[in-house]
Amino acid sequence: MKFKLHSGDYMPMIGFGTYQIRGTQLIRDVLDRALDAGYRAIDSAAVYGNEEDIGKALKELLPKYNLTRQDLFITTKLSPNDQGEKAYEALQKSLKNLDIGYIDLYLIHWPGVYGVNSSKDENSKKRDLSWQKLVKGVKDGLTRNIGVSNYNVRHLTELLAKDHGIKPAVNQVEWHPHYHQPELLELCKREGILLEAYSSLGGSDNKDLVDDPKVKDIAQRLGKSPAQVLLRWALQQNLAVIPKARSKQHIDENIDLNFDIPTNDMKILSSFSQKKYSWDPDTIV
Repeated sequence: MKFKLHSGDYMPMIGFGTYQIRGTQLIRDVLDRALDAGYRAIDSAAVYGNEEDIGKALKELLPKYNLTRQDLFITTKLSPNDQGEKAYEALQKSLKNLDIGYIDLYLIHWPGVYGVNSSKDENSKKRDLSWQKLVKGVKDGLTRNIGVSNYNVRHLTELLAKDHGIKPAVNQVEWHPHYHQPELLELCKREGILLEAYSSLGGSDNKDLVDDPKVKDIAQRLGKSPAQVLLRWALQQNLAVIPKARSKQHIDENIDLNFDIPTNDMKILSSFSQKKYSWDPDTIV
């Protein structure tokens, strides 16, 4: 299951998320389990504080699994602290931290700027400058693809109208049965942008979604876990997913998604009332 990006690169549709997974030994252990389970895409971000440990772990683990750098697809993201003039240097720093030769996908993590009021036009100007810097990063070979995260229809439309020669490859957003935006998905499909879901299971320390009686009922009938059903629901809409886990059981389970959810059950999962669990980009000008 892979998606062909504008650049011609193929991105795995199931990646391994590393949000809130920090510490040299923990990163090494979970990536060991993830590579063993078959994950070949890893998602990080500057604000996660784990890029350097991911790079160290991969140096040890790639030979263990007879893999090369080219077998992996590594994503990381620009901190809202570094929007604008500092974006190129931030990309360089992430690449140095990871120490992997090049980044496969670098995303603007948030449409706003740290320390700038969300209603100020400066947000729009700074993210446009960030995009210019990331386009240079592609041309200089630091990253092969660039994209965005938490962009709504308005932010994405603005970027597409002024993309400085490179269209975003990916838009990574909160997406699950309790919160999804059909209009945003339509825009991404129309423009050939991969929509990548985060918080597919409802977000960290939130059991509302995995404990939803309708989700549990569907999972029981299919002989799957609620987490598998939630991830498959996104995949079946041609969205990428980046579940995070620490235990071998959950890491293995989250990539074992080769099954189909019946049409009627897909409709049930898509018909819940909407409730957002993560940060809200609609407030950003």
